[in-house]
Amino acid sequence: MLPEKRATSPMDIVAPRDVEEGSASSLRTVESLLRLVPMALCVAALVVMLKNSQSNDFGSVSYTDLGAFRYLVHANGICAGYSLLSAVIIAMPRPSTKSRAWTFFFLDQVLTYAILAAGAVSLEVLFLAYKGDTAITWSAACGSFDGFCHKATAAVALTFIVVACYAVLSLVSSYKLFSKFDAPAANTNKGIDIAAFQG
Repeated sequence: MLPEKRATSPMDIVAPRDVEEGSASSLRTVESLLRLVPMALCVAALVVMLKNSQSNDFGSVSYTDLGAFRYLVHANGICAGYSLLSAVIIAMPRPSTKSRAWTFFFLDQVLTYAILAAGAVSLEVLFLAYKGDTAITWSAACGSFDGFCHKATAAVALTFIVVACYAVLSLVSSYKLFSKFDAPAANTNKGIDIAAFQG
């Protein structure tokens, strides 16, 4: 006696291609959202620093007076623009190509180091503003311009959160590149021809 065949419903049959497309779509959505987070943080840091100026009896100070803070503003603006553009490109359902994966990997690395450098140099300026430097007779300026220093500290803190976000994005883009595509072919001709000289 043959075993009875169980009736299969359309819900029991799931095409592997549909599952793959669904997971790829959800991964695209997650990566797009990951790329929008640093954009929002960059814009916040940018706005805080752009509005950062203070005047009192001791004088006036603005972010434009310090090259490190101007660099921070520019770096945050560039990173915000790149984050938005890359989120839009990632959200589009296109097949992943090797050149596209390399482009994202390269740009994520470059912008990670650019925003890290902007945050580091701004942090050094803030440290000098808070502590001063007795060796070169620089006094601490934050005692006189505390509002300016608080806003600058907030902008630098947001920038370092952006650095952490870009570090995660760099890991994601490197994983996507090196897990989907083979490494460049190694040169198998390792022998070195050495000319023999007759004495």
